[in-house]
Amino acid sequence: METPDNFLEIGNSVKRFDGYSKVTGEQRYTADLSFPGIIWGKCLRSPISHGRILKLDVSRAKKLKGVSAVLTAADIPDRLVGRRLKDMPVLARDRVRFIGERIAVVGAETQEIAEEALARIDVEYEEIKAVYSPGDATAPDAPTLHENLPSYENLNLPLPDLPNVHSHTQWNTGECEKGFAESDFIFEQTFTTQRVHHGYLEPHVVVVRIDSSGRFLVSSPSKGPYATREQLADWMGIDQAKVAFQLNPIGGDFGGKGSLMDIPLCCYLAKATGRPAKMLMSYAEELAAATPRHPSIITIKTGVKKGGTLWARKVTAFFNSGAYAAIKNNVTITLPGARSGAGAYKIPHVRIDAFSVYTNCVPSGIMRAPGEAQMIFAVESHMDHMARELGIDPYEFRLRNVLDREPAAGGLHVASDKGKELLEKVRGAFNWNHTKPNKRYIGRGLALCVREVGPGESNVEVGIKNDGRVYILTTIPDTGTGSHTIFRQIVGETLGTATKNIDVVMGTTDSFVTDHMIGGSRVTYLAGQAALNAAMRLRARLSDIAAERFCCPAGSIRISRGTISGTAGKVSFGTLASEAASQGMTLRESGNFAASERAGDVSFFAQAVELEVDAETGQIRLLKILSAHHVGTVINPLSHQGQIDGGVVQGLGFALLEHLSDEEGRITTTNLGEYKLPSVADIPSHRTVFVYDRKGPGPFQSKPIGENGIVPTAPAVANAVYDAIGVQITDLPITAEKIYLAMRGKKNGL
Repeated sequence: METPDNFLEIGNSVKRFDGYSKVTGEQRYTADLSFPGIIWGKCLRSPISHGRILKLDVSRAKKLKGVSAVLTAADIPDRLVGRRLKDMPVLARDRVRFIGERIAVVGAETQEIAEEALARIDVEYEEIKAVYSPGDATAPDAPTLHENLPSYENLNLPLPDLPNVHSHTQWNTGECEKGFAESDFIFEQTFTTQRVHHGYLEPHVVVVRIDSSGRFLVSSPSKGPYATREQLADWMGIDQAKVAFQLNPIGGDFGGKGSLMDIPLCCYLAKATGRPAKMLMSYAEELAAATPRHPSIITIKTGVKKGGTLWARKVTAFFNSGAYAAIKNNVTITLPGARSGAGAYKIPHVRIDAFSVYTNCVPSGIMRAPGEAQMIFAVESHMDHMARELGIDPYEFRLRNVLDREPAAGGLHVASDKGKELLEKVRGAFNWNHTKPNKRYIGRGLALCVREVGPGESNVEVGIKNDGRVYILTTIPDTGTGSHTIFRQIVGETLGTATKNIDVVMGTTDSFVTDHMIGGSRVTYLAGQAALNAAMRLRARLSDIAAERFCCPAGSIRISRGTISGTAGKVSFGTLASEAASQGMTLRESGNFAASERAGDVSFFAQAVELEVDAETGQIRLLKILSAHHVGTVINPLSHQGQIDGGVVQGLGFALLEHLSDEEGRITTTNLGEYKLPSVADIPSHRTVFVYDRKGPGPFQSKPIGENGIVPTAPAVANAVYDAIGVQITDLPITAEKIYLAMRGKKNGL
């Protein structure tokens, strides 16, 4: 890996400072919290997909010894919630729309008593026709799942004349039909992707206390405490100042912990009983009623000119939104990754239509690279199909069409030709042009991607304690990515002190006016820039204080290794901090960074896969994976590579193993053992190569990496299978059964 010039802390593989406590079990998570008098909350959930509630009797549950409260929709505000579109009741009031929807909540002395109380609640339903796929939900005779949709807050209009569509987004470049008329070849395919759970180890959990002033103190593994507080206060009809989120370590997120979940119910249990309340979802509840990745149906039609030039494309994507859209953070653009329908390629004429559709399934939410993982699987699989039909090598086909310094579909702006350089890197590192091993059913696959970083705002405080140690105050939780270690390196580099001398202090929602929600590979970009700005301000202040102390110009002050030197001597950070404290002052500065638009500085990335297929069983044996990334300054090579490795593993699960399956809306995968997350036995040799760029949107010219590893994995695997067996699998996950049937169909001429 390229070593940055003139850096002391940046570019070092610093071990994560929270690593030891996590692997030894010392780290305390929200589920570990307990307070005197605490009660446990559990939810009664709907056993049917769609129906009216005719009777709800909780009288027997209330009489059970040890039960403190039983709440129904009649006991809480009659308002809808949502991260953007407000369409979801906290408890079903008169109708249920998916199996697992909350009907009532019990607060009791123990979890066991709460479970027993749930069994004593009597409910009668009148079932209604249900729909489980976007095709069925948009059919003319489909039941309307949300009759009041036009009145929902934050609905994005206009909507198409299709039943149950709550969001439609379109991106246009050029004139699509004109482009097809000018094309020499037309290709059209449809791809489908499955429902996937995040697989984090820590389930959703919340603990709520109410202080003497009536303020709600909420502890939860929320990746967006400010946005979640805003939603909660709005639903409760109180000022945000009456709610404070206490930030806790997050045991895995991958996009799944940004919604309210049980938080409102826990608040009302605490309010109803005057006691601390705790709610912890079982993993069966997680799989049945949390926030999985959207299943999708994506149709791509592409026009190509002679010589292999992409000329026109029409993409139509339907995302299965489930019963509610409340869990998505931005339904006004369906899913942000849907804009990637043109991929990393120059196509003059493009139209992308993306629809989110209500169904009677578990509500879909945000998962790593939302919409993009689904769309790029379709785009890159389609690229290999066209290349094969045109008789062009898949690598060469991509090289002819890769973006270079031109505006692209979906509003993407490319300022370099690093895409070509990256492809050249892949060809050399993977020996793409060399003959494959002389063995049947060996296949190679390639996938290329490009993405930019989105907007947001972050705040960080940096200060010096009386003992000379530097501290960083942040309200950005570390979800396991090592972001707090990155903050230390940024501040340490700026202040000239070692990362081991820097502490990270987790604030609360009282610490700053706002902060951004973790997501979109933006933590280092936004919070890192805020930390850099705070450290630079503190450094300037230290220089001014020292210059006055030593009676010399500020420009002659040198700051290094926790000391400040001037022409007349030197002083330690601790001495200056103690002197400031004696005068009633503190050495601390705040830093803010806000970006209102997408950064416009893209990163290209690719993966190549080689695998072998067993012709008798359809079983895949992965042989090797190559990841290639267009990077800027790599702040921490160890954690940077960890993000890539983790993304690849997660992508392999999406490609080959994971499927949160259902039967008529009922999730049939009831535990992680059945869910089939990838294990170490599933991971082949993995090599990473880099193309460097001296320009990046983040601190010290860094570039985002968080979501890049997962996106190209599934299409690269799919293309390798296509190459190995000569039949394309267009439906994820690519199982041995699907391969076996495809090979048998080919043999039989089907």
